[in-house]
Amino acid sequence: MLLISAMSVSMASGAMAHDVQTDTLRIAHPFAMPTPPGATNGAAYVDISAFSAPVTLVGARSPASADVELHDMQMDGDMMQMRHVEAIRVEAGETYTMRPGGGYHLMLIGLTEPLKEGEQFPLTLTFAEQGDVDIEVWVQGAQEGSEAADGHHH
Repeated sequence: MLLISAMSVSMASGAMAHDVQTDTLRIAHPFAMPTPPGATNGAAYVDISAFSAPVTLVGARSPASADVELHDMQMDGDMMQMRHVEAIRVEAGETYTMRPGGGYHLMLIGLTEPLKEGEQFPLTLTFAEQGDVDIEVWVQGAQEGSEAADGHHH
């Protein structure tokens, strides 16, 4: 009985933790914002922590969209510019935090269907140093997803 209780707590905290860890990196609370009906593009956000060596995100793919590109959004004068980037590097001992509103994000191009709050979809991240890491992205409002992700950093 005690073992079953311990397993239940472990599985529950694992489901709530919503992160993936390898020997070299951690991906914390991947999320995407809901899209309006008919939207063809969306965005996903992840926090990438590199442990003892740098990691370089070089690509991503998902059955939720035809393509996934690494993008960066920056102010250029008084206009927000979004551009495709080839890689996102995270230095050893650092965490790169993706959030709506600017900076790096994963652009989901050609969505197969709108992203609906409460749903999830698989996403594969490709790192130069170790290959593919499979994650599950939760569809949440911007504030809810950002706050949940922020809560995973201790």
